[in-house]
Amino acid sequence: MGTVVPQVAQSQEVTDGFHLVIDALKLNGIDTIFGLPGIPITDLARKAQAAGMRVISFRHEQNAGNAAAIAGFMTQKPGICLTVSAPGFLNGLTALANATTNCFPMILVSGSSEREIVDLQQGDYEEMDQLAIARPFAKAAFRVLHAEDIGVGVARAIRAAVSGRPGGVYLDLPGRLFPQTIDAAAAAKSLIKVVDPAPRQIPAQDAVQRALGLLRTARRPLIVLGKGAAYAQADAEIRALVERTGIPYLPMSMAKGLLPDTHPQCASAARSFVLPEADVVMLVGARLNWLLSHGKGKTWGGKDPKDWGGQRFVQVDISPQEADSNVRIDAPVVGDIGSCVSALLAGIGSDWAGPPAEWLAAVAERKAKNVAKMAETLAKNPAPMNFHSALNVVRDIVKANPDAYLVNEGANALDFTRSIVDMYQPRKRLDVGTWGVMGVGMGFSVAAAVVSGQPVIAVEGDSAFGFSGMEVETICRYNLPVCVVILNNNGVYRGDERNPTGGRDPAPLVFVKDARYEKVMEAFGGVGAYATTPEELRAAMEEAIRSRRPTLINAVIDEGAGTESGRITSLNPAAKRK
Repeated sequence: MGTVVPQVAQSQEVTDGFHLVIDALKLNGIDTIFGLPGIPITDLARKAQAAGMRVISFRHEQNAGNAAAIAGFMTQKPGICLTVSAPGFLNGLTALANATTNCFPMILVSGSSEREIVDLQQGDYEEMDQLAIARPFAKAAFRVLHAEDIGVGVARAIRAAVSGRPGGVYLDLPGRLFPQTIDAAAAAKSLIKVVDPAPRQIPAQDAVQRALGLLRTARRPLIVLGKGAAYAQADAEIRALVERTGIPYLPMSMAKGLLPDTHPQCASAARSFVLPEADVVMLVGARLNWLLSHGKGKTWGGKDPKDWGGQRFVQVDISPQEADSNVRIDAPVVGDIGSCVSALLAGIGSDWAGPPAEWLAAVAERKAKNVAKMAETLAKNPAPMNFHSALNVVRDIVKANPDAYLVNEGANALDFTRSIVDMYQPRKRLDVGTWGVMGVGMGFSVAAAVVSGQPVIAVEGDSAFGFSGMEVETICRYNLPVCVVILNNNGVYRGDERNPTGGRDPAPLVFVKDARYEKVMEAFGGVGAYATTPEELRAAMEEAIRSRRPTLINAVIDEGAGTESGRITSLNPAAKRK
């Protein structure tokens, strides 16, 4: 008889780090990754797509990061940006910092070199201590070294990104982590589905009554809505509070549309009047940073930049540390926006009288005067076009298509669009936000189209477009319904500056004259249009919305249109000296 060979038991089922990362994300309802594949995360992107996730691959990591950040703002779930190590990580770092500053929930996931080589500085491929670099720019930063800890790492990153005041989180995944294997059953048990990652924070009842008491005494009350109010998705409650109190409100740029800009209580058209005249101001998800002149100076009726105008403030914010950051906050209401607004609404009572009629009449009078003045300006049809005549077309297109998203960046292109184009629905206006950083346009446009499936209109200054313009290839590759409108005046701010030496080099702020930006879109199979009149711009935009094809419209405007630094000339010392 031959020798009996014992039967070998079948090998135990295992999984690896690649699949654990993907499973951890999917378990928490994350189905989209924005990124740029390469060593060591190339296979992670491939396997994520194979597992049914949507992987949107960009041409530059900063744009992928911006896409992830604004996706987080839109969905209240952290947007995921995936990058390679070192240079790719650094490219994504600006977007991470911008997300943290703007309170957008985002997770930057980067591959990295091996710890033992990095720590001894032995010269690994793209060697860099990425965790240490990321920490100052992120709300939190974590590194996962072992496959069994992937579930914890992803869960902590998600909770950090969305809890309290949202922000950017860095998750470091060394290349050696991905091929690590682990028993599949043990791996499944190691994953964590995050429960209640952004729990409600109920405001104190005495804080609510203090705030309402202050508002009751106001002779000239004002509500300022910030993008924090838009992020909260407490739209019905916020509208009810505004309308129940009868107080005029001023939306910051990304809060436009929480109530339609055409709402009778909207004071946008009287901004320069209501800020210095108001005696009690309630901030809802808005910060007294540079965008509101820090609550001081001439904007608020003060005599100089450090002079407080005398207003008393109610501040509704999830972070208690935000209060008193620039001026005294008389009535802080700390909690999540939805809970705070609901509590304020419940506490108003049936005896609420509303603002004095004199204040409402004064605001209405100033609004009517400024609206009439703007209408007169928009009715003009200069040749070549200027910002007003071009944006009058955009204004009409957005009004006719309120479901469309409006992405906006630039200097003058940003300022004029914000004041001319009305918004009708919440979270439809996406712009440079708190940091004022250029280059968000194409990343935001891609994310808005991917997340919502709705048309996107991106109004770009020609300078701003240059930061992320190569992503028109991404727009074409994924066949996204994005219409890019470049307000082209041949330069930064304007295109008529001259070299003072008379030399052959152009002035530093001037671009190639008569650049045909639309050809860039055509090069990748999209639609390009060249518009020199409002009629041509209108026809091209209407066709773009109708067809849903990737479109870029080169809207040529007067190269002398625009001012240096737009409406923040006060921050530019050189411009002030002119």
